[in-house]
Amino acid sequence: MKHLIIFLIILTTAVQAQDGKHEKIKALKTAYITEQLALTSAEAQKFWPIYNKYDEKFHELRKIEKSEIFKKLNENLEMLTEEEANELINKSLIIENQEVELLQQRTTELRTVISAKKIIALKKAEYNFKKELLDRYRNSKGDKGPKGPK
Repeated sequence: MKHLIIFLIILTTAVQAQDGKHEKIKALKTAYITEQLALTSAEAQKFWPIYNKYDEKFHELRKIEKSEIFKKLNENLEMLTEEEANELINKSLIIENQEVELLQQRTTELRTVISAKKIIALKKAEYNFKKELLDRYRNSKGDKGPKGPK
């Protein structure tokens, strides 16, 4: 019951937010993770500032990757020189390494506020939330994704 109340408060706040879909998704994610991890009020109070700090850093890295790397790839892959392709690979690897470093830092900080089991549950909750979000998006667009062997 407590989780449902938290979820409704966050959802209401998100719907009223100026930033639209991004804020709504963020609020849904917050409610989902809070419920999946069964965070107590005390844990949530310490958990969310840490989580949000790193979530913002991950978001910034993804923006760089999208703007610099994927933009160049979408322009014309055939026109890339080997040197440019190698540069894009190197930039991509640097960003991936930075993501791993951020994940390690976040995990270190989270260990001080939640159990190791909840940190593992967080990884699962994030994966499941993304999967659910993608499934809903595909279903709303009538796209069931690529068909392939199962």
